[in-house]
Amino acid sequence: MAPGIIESEPAVSQQSTRSLATVTEGYDDTLRFYLNGTKVVLDDADPEVTLLEYLRGIGLTGTKLGCAEGGCGACTVVVSQFNPTTKQIYHASVNACLAPLVSVDGKHVITVEGIGNVKNPHPVQERIAKGNGSQCGFCTPGIVMSLYALLRNTETPSEHEVEEAFDGNLCRCTGYRPILDAAQSFSSAATGCAKAKANGGGGCCMDKEGGGGGCGKGSLDDGQPIKRFTPPGFIEYKPDTQLIFPPALRKHEFKPLAFGNKKKKWYRPATLQQLLEIKSAYPSAKIIGGSSETQIEIKFKAMNYSASVFVGDIPELRQFNFKDDYLEIGGNVILTDLEDICRDALKHYGEVKGQPFAAILKQLRYFAGRQIRNVGTPAGNLATASPISDLNPVFVATNATLVAKSLDKTTEIPMSKFFTGYRQTALPADAIIASLRIPVAKEKGDFIQAFKQAKRKDDDIAIVNAALRVELDDAQVVKDVSLVYGGMAPTTIAAKKAMEFLQGKKFTELQTLEGVMSALEEDFDLRFGVPGGMATYRKTLALGFFYKFYHEVLEKLDAEEADTQAVGEIERDISSGEKDHKAGEAYEQKILGKERPHVAAMQQCTGEARYTDDIPLQRGELYGCLVLSTKAHAKLKKVDASAALDLPGVAAWVDHNDVASPEANWWGAPVCDEVFFAVDEIFTAGQPIGMILADTAKRAEEAARAVLVEYEELPAIFTIEEAIEKESFFQHYRYIKKGDTDKAFAEADHVFTGTARMGGQEHFYLETNACVAVPKPEFGEMEIFSSTQNPTETQAYVAKVTGVAANKVVTRVKRMGGGFGGKETRSVQLAGIVATAAKKVQRPVRCMLNRDEDIATSGQRHPFLARWKVAVSKDGILQALDTDIFCNGGWTQDLSGAVVERSMTHVDGCYSIPNMHIRGRVAKTNTVSNTAFRGFGGPQGMFICETMMVEVADRLKIPVEEFRRKNMYSPETNMVTHFNQEIKDWYVPLMYKQVQEESSYQQRRKEIEEFNKTHKWNKRGLALIPTKFGISFTALFLNQAGALVHIYHDGSILVAHGGTEMGQGLHTKMTMIAAEALQVPQEDVFISETATNTVANTSSTAASASSDLNGYAIWNACKQLNERLQPYREKLGPDAKMKDLAHAAYFDRVNLSAQGFYKTPEIGYVWGENKGQMFFYFTQGVAAAEVEIDTLTGDWTCRRADIKMDVGRSINPAIDYGQIEGAFVQGQGLFTTEESLWHRASGQLFTKGPGNYKIPGFRDIPQVFNVSLLKDVNWENLRTIQRSRGVGEPPLFMGSCVFFAIRDALKAARAQFGEHEVLHLQSPATPERIRTSCADPIVKRAWVEPREGEKSFFVAI
Repeated sequence: MAPGIIESEPAVSQQSTRSLATVTEGYDDTLRFYLNGTKVVLDDADPEVTLLEYLRGIGLTGTKLGCAEGGCGACTVVVSQFNPTTKQIYHASVNACLAPLVSVDGKHVITVEGIGNVKNPHPVQERIAKGNGSQCGFCTPGIVMSLYALLRNTETPSEHEVEEAFDGNLCRCTGYRPILDAAQSFSSAATGCAKAKANGGGGCCMDKEGGGGGCGKGSLDDGQPIKRFTPPGFIEYKPDTQLIFPPALRKHEFKPLAFGNKKKKWYRPATLQQLLEIKSAYPSAKIIGGSSETQIEIKFKAMNYSASVFVGDIPELRQFNFKDDYLEIGGNVILTDLEDICRDALKHYGEVKGQPFAAILKQLRYFAGRQIRNVGTPAGNLATASPISDLNPVFVATNATLVAKSLDKTTEIPMSKFFTGYRQTALPADAIIASLRIPVAKEKGDFIQAFKQAKRKDDDIAIVNAALRVELDDAQVVKDVSLVYGGMAPTTIAAKKAMEFLQGKKFTELQTLEGVMSALEEDFDLRFGVPGGMATYRKTLALGFFYKFYHEVLEKLDAEEADTQAVGEIERDISSGEKDHKAGEAYEQKILGKERPHVAAMQQCTGEARYTDDIPLQRGELYGCLVLSTKAHAKLKKVDASAALDLPGVAAWVDHNDVASPEANWWGAPVCDEVFFAVDEIFTAGQPIGMILADTAKRAEEAARAVLVEYEELPAIFTIEEAIEKESFFQHYRYIKKGDTDKAFAEADHVFTGTARMGGQEHFYLETNACVAVPKPEFGEMEIFSSTQNPTETQAYVAKVTGVAANKVVTRVKRMGGGFGGKETRSVQLAGIVATAAKKVQRPVRCMLNRDEDIATSGQRHPFLARWKVAVSKDGILQALDTDIFCNGGWTQDLSGAVVERSMTHVDGCYSIPNMHIRGRVAKTNTVSNTAFRGFGGPQGMFICETMMVEVADRLKIPVEEFRRKNMYSPETNMVTHFNQEIKDWYVPLMYKQVQEESSYQQRRKEIEEFNKTHKWNKRGLALIPTKFGISFTALFLNQAGALVHIYHDGSILVAHGGTEMGQGLHTKMTMIAAEALQVPQEDVFISETATNTVANTSSTAASASSDLNGYAIWNACKQLNERLQPYREKLGPDAKMKDLAHAAYFDRVNLSAQGFYKTPEIGYVWGENKGQMFFYFTQGVAAAEVEIDTLTGDWTCRRADIKMDVGRSINPAIDYGQIEGAFVQGQGLFTTEESLWHRASGQLFTKGPGNYKIPGFRDIPQVFNVSLLKDVNWENLRTIQRSRGVGEPPLFMGSCVFFAIRDALKAARAQFGEHEVLHLQSPATPERIRTSCADPIVKRAWVEPREGEKSFFVAI
């Protein structure tokens, strides 16, 4: 949290307080609502508590905290209410993290626990669980509730409604495909229609009357009840058996409410008159509708609104009226209702006059997520005056009038005069926004269109948006014009010079277009370092939007000059996909090889699965809040916590003085170069300085802000390029040399050079780092509950900071809400700090990081830069590669050395290069310490390789697919890598061929060439990418695992192993292995948790090796038990139950516990000497992707992806498919939408939450998403458990095929305008990079060059 004492704002004058108290004297102070069908009456509600905090506080922990800004949907609940706009009951999915408790008065709150449990699940819960739609499970309750809300409001939703239902939810594990499949089983299209004959109904209305019917046309009541489609083996969904809306709430009287304490008071007027009285008495009272902006200000900006007025329950502000020449909407109509009102308005006024409402509808379609649209309002949008609001430009461009009301007058304010400055408006202090009058368009000559471009299509804030309107006379001369933009200035702004130019011009003449474009350049003359960055892109969008609009108008006027191909946007189809469910048939056993759901999926879907922060409060427990540095590099002059310690509820300040010794403050592996608490120097923004302990999380946060920190700033290094220039490196240096590169370059037909650059990636596991430390009264013992992939290292460092031996510390991990490598080492930091705090106060201490704190402290995937030089023969055969590889390690080494090593071993991709010299360095910078992330340097190494392959193929003018095929490792040429390891069981060439055949690759390549010839502004691209990924820890000692297996009297089996469960299905696979080995049903095997007192000295769960290592350890333990049980099997017969075997063995005093152990054989590479085996084997795969880009905006969609993986003999194909889909989408994010940016001036990370860091959403995945596993081959050399291959990391790089397909499309776009120079595209391929890589005249004229000494606003490290 940012240090510095925050004064309460606004300060309430005594007089205002008195008059406010007088006005609200008779108000009620009791909240009444229903929760999961039970009445709740609160007369002592805490005014600062959100709905989420209340729910979790009373033990309903199924609802999760994922981001605290309404951006991830993990906290989604349903609030059922009588809607005063529609006069019907509406079941609203809402973000509980934003909803103030006052907002649920008179409503029915339904949480995931309220709709079902493991024994009696709701059909939604069951289908997502059994359909493999839950992996780590942390996002699952929110996803369940979003689908539940849809079904409560729409009994048989369309496919489109199902797909759009999740636009406010994120998932980092599954790749979304299985969730959508489960959800679509409820759609009307599951069998066409709920009444279709195929579904046992009386016949769909479309079946009758020769198909000329349709819903509502003709007779469709045949007296038969509607029968819904239920997949075989699933519970039927019956709408009439759902939780009813409590009858008492239908009669609920909304009384005016006033409750709170000295610090904060809530007011909830029930009528407009009451609201105006409050506003008159106290003009600076904070008016709150959806709270989507206010709660973020309170949480992240420490704003304190002492008097808050909730206006969501005033019926007068939620009405609408169709007038002859305008639509009037109440200021507080929720945006979901506004969508329906606009649809009705289009029917009421017709398409031409209804153009303004079509524009609003278009902007609302991608406006935030459904949860925000269910509470957000037009008045909230207007009052916050965001310069990037999607609706405000439409209101301004359509000449809407805002009706403001105060107690004594009504004021009409034209929208063109409403915005007066950054976040400032012309609204009088004592007034509220009562309504908005939006004029209809003219019958003739009026044209209106809205535009928006963001980093991600769904649920994202705009980079630039616009509403453009022009009115023409019969001669096509401009009578009136409004060109209004957002994202181009500190306010919503009109392009004045362009509007002046257009007035009176003949619109259809092309010189008019040229004149407007020139005027727009003057209107938006952005400088390179403009706040928000992206100067060229934003300017290009302003011009591009007008270009699209101009030609759309010309098309409507049937003008010959119309460039019709510029019109419209890329639209997605309903996504679909196929999997080969027969892949494992050939090697299926009784249990192994079969598709089975995740063992805890049902618990996760019902909210019963426990995560670290769900552990019930311990007696005397305190909450910890970190105080983090705000400078990138500085001397720590002074840290003063005295003001914080004076605040109520604050128990202690913890810093470096509280660890067991100065040496104990140091941690890190393999190099101990990081401190838990800063001592006298700061090396990165977000470095922990200390921790405040208090009796509530809110008080701890408030006190953390009151800690005074003084700095003396020092020069900072951010980027790899800066580090190279200043020679700032860690000591770690590696090289691999094979053959004679100098000779190869001297003799080569062609030598090419180039660079490859890719950004990092935030892990964005849905559960942030969390820890509970419980000190014991004896021997200095401590119990640590941590969300970690590395229990043993956590145990070791907790022992170190508390000054005890490791045998006094137990680390326990039930499960994590995602990890992806981010909790391999970085979780140790929080555990060490929390343990130090618990030791100091001798009380339990809990801390779960906020999303922004987690991102600021926990490290990311390493950004990489490579400089390559390659030799190629004239027939396209690679001869030599010389590469310098640099990664940005951040301020400490962490695992950066091992990451750069793995990138060096993967820089060959799948290609045989006889002569190679690779060097790897780790740059030392003043940024967050980067760490392990799924792939661990492998994807970066392969990206360097594939960048080289596409650029060399372009220079040789040969198809890159052919260039790849020619150079692949093969038995005919070479099967030994540059680090001298022979590749065995090599099936990439086979899969390369199969994927092309199964995806009709060559035919589609021809179709795309044809498409690109006939489409000027939209281009398609295709790419085919192979992968090979080495499986093993490169640190030899980590390749070991232990397991403990107990058989109990009743025949049940308890397994403990060293691996942790983070959603990857490890426990599922391990129970299957034990069940198969001991010949018992899988249900009889249970894994309770991972703990350091059951299996000691474990390796972290990482490197895709956990199934191999722990699986064999379990198999080994079961083998011992089977040997001991063999005499009893012979005695009692082959069909004897385990219960009887165990019983008999126990009475013969036979040990029914066994400890297993496994270490990977044959491996052990020696650096420098370049000998010894690096990896146990390679997991392989091939993926193809097709994309379409809009070159005027940079918008894009993935039309199709086909993936084939060689995972050997899969232990559980369902789990493996989940890993492949999830990794692919995560990889797609890495190479496209996910961009980490630092604010140059402050040195702080800017992209610290879902608001500005964009992981792929439900509608970003490939529209057609096909996955299959390699089958019908032999794995002769694979000596793993079941002959399976590790699958967690290898598929991630295949997401790059989307990046290379975008590059392919960009080649066509550039060629369109005569640019044939080889394209060098950096990763990620954001819409900005896509747009600015096109070589069209618009981007050239909009290009912004930096002035002398000018630097960009943001920096990518």
